[in-house]
Amino acid sequence: MNLMQDQQPPQSAEREAKVITLCGSSKFEAEFAEVNQRLTMEGCVVISLGMFGLPDLPDYDWAADSSDLRGQLGRVHFQKIRMADEVYIVDPGGYVGQSTRREIAYAQSLGKPVRYLSRERVERTESDVQ
Repeated sequence: MNLMQDQQPPQSAEREAKVITLCGSSKFEAEFAEVNQRLTMEGCVVISLGMFGLPDLPDYDWAADSSDLRGQLGRVHFQKIRMADEVYIVDPGGYVGQSTRREIAYAQSLGKPVRYLSRERVERTESDVQ
């Protein structure tokens, strides 16, 4: 078995998978998992949050955050948005917080399409009724 051969891109006419970055409040961990699974099963490459909630670091005062770890995590997420073909907002009930609003504005400034979980749920519900 040739390992290099196994790592070559497929020779078929298949297009590359769409890369989607998920954005939203980290309090919606279950919804992130649900969306991630669904989009992955649809053949997308999904980039999600690196963690849900700030890590529990002994003797670290998140209120002071002198190292700007929170800012560093935000910059990493902006890089994830730059890597994406599309941004998907995980917003159960339409909730969009301040950080997510910044991420949406950034994605739009880059010309990235933005989809919303809450709007898709409404569309699915309406089509089920008809």
